[in-house]
Amino acid sequence: MTEEIERNLGEQPIAAIIAEHELKSSDLVAASAEHITHKMVSRACKGRRLTKNVQAKIRNALNNATSKEYAIKELFTY
Repeated sequence: MTEEIERNLGEQPIAAIIAEHELKSSDLVAASAEHITHKMVSRACKGRRLTKNVQAKIRNALNNATSKEYAIKELFTY
C-alpha cells in the first residue's frame, strides 16, 4: 500500500502576511526577480503543497515587496 501525500493543507501564514501588508498576488509577481506566476502565489496562500524551490521564490518575492526578511518557516506550516 502506498501512502497518499496530503496536498491541500489549508490557509497558510503567508496569506495573513500578504493581507497585513495590503498586497495582491500581482504585487508579488511584479516584485519577483525570478519567474513566479499568480497561480503559484494563489497555491501558496491556499495551502497547496509546493516544492522547496517554489517556496523560496515566493519568499524572495515577498521579501522584495515588503522590504522585510521572512523565513520559509514563518510562511508555510509544512
